[in-house]
Amino acid sequence: MKADLRGAGVRGAGSDGPLRASDRASLRRTNLGLVLRLLRDAGPRPRTQIANETGLPKATITNLVGELVERGLVSEGEAERLGSVGRPSSTVRLDGRTICGIGVEINVDYLSLIAFDLRGELVAERHIPYDARGSAPDAVLDRMAEAISEAHDALRARGVHPVAVTIAAPGVIGMDTGVVSYAPNIGWRDVAVTEGLRTRLAPGALPIRLENDAKLGAIAEYRVAAAADIHDLLYVTGETGVGGGIISDGRLLRGSAGFAGEIGHMPLDPTGQPCSCGRRGCWETMVGLAALLRLAAPPGDAVHDPSVDLEQRLTELRRRADAGDALTRAALEQIADGLAVGLALLVDVLNPRAIVLGGYFAHFGDHLLDRVRGELSARVMAPEAGDCEIVLSTLGFSAAARGGAYLALDSVYQDPGAFA
Repeated sequence: MKADLRGAGVRGAGSDGPLRASDRASLRRTNLGLVLRLLRDAGPRPRTQIANETGLPKATITNLVGELVERGLVSEGEAERLGSVGRPSSTVRLDGRTICGIGVEINVDYLSLIAFDLRGELVAERHIPYDARGSAPDAVLDRMAEAISEAHDALRARGVHPVAVTIAAPGVIGMDTGVVSYAPNIGWRDVAVTEGLRTRLAPGALPIRLENDAKLGAIAEYRVAAAADIHDLLYVTGETGVGGGIISDGRLLRGSAGFAGEIGHMPLDPTGQPCSCGRRGCWETMVGLAALLRLAAPPGDAVHDPSVDLEQRLTELRRRADAGDALTRAALEQIADGLAVGLALLVDVLNPRAIVLGGYFAHFGDHLLDRVRGELSARVMAPEAGDCEIVLSTLGFSAAARGGAYLALDSVYQDPGAFA
């Protein structure tokens, strides 16, 4: 199953027979969404170009744009002339600065909250060091609800209205049920996240949905990659676990039951380290954060202290690597070799145009990339690794929460008429 990230197909809308009132309302909602998604995916453009690309009459586009302007979802800029003849046409662009979507990520040792308005401008961000693995699920949900309430009230006080919240969680999740079925890295089984948050938030609270963190990270990375005309990519994030999100032809690949991308538990070394899932030698035992810390520092080293913010600990390891510390350098070489083993299998199967390395992999990118690229070229069946480019995420540890905020705005693109 694929979730389309490119928006609806740009084609004319038609019907057979006379339209009833309800049909007209539905058609108008569809067309409003069509225009708004075109501006999101293709950027600002004149009304005449919108008409050409959607196949809708110019008069219809004028009316639709007028309604979107009234709702504050788009704005019109300076007029420009298309070609050498004809009247100038105003450039239409996304606006929507008074509405936003909120994304919240649950990680092993932190909670992260990010909000974007419809233009993609950051309107709220908070990073909360928190021992989720060492806390009961109810305590984690309490802290998340508190953070959401605080952000909601602060945004409303500034005249920005959140429309929805997306929760990014590790492990196997049920999108329809809102339940984290199995997240071994934080010790969760069958935790009803969305229902738990709804009961903790005020009556009539925002719509809440749940999604896998790596898939949301892939959505955030695709917004970057699409600008470079890359529409097939694999996002691999290195944190306590290793997760993956797959974008195929501009669509998020979920799989028949929604579990596509559970790459961290590929059993690559059956005689290797025990994994939190109960097996041995899963990929994340070779290249996850725990593997890096185990290889780079003895047990009593401060970089193992979960009470210290993760980015501070990684910064210290980075300092050691840059200074030439032999143990840290050897650990990173072993991580690079393990990365290449798993990535080569994924490239052979998926043939992505790009692999985006996120999480801590990006933090140590210049210590990893050359070795990973060399090993990948030697292991992948296709010449030149199938023209697959390996790049580093520029989003740091915020990718999942960012993807959640983008997804939270999806309801606006589906039915712009519901938002003023």
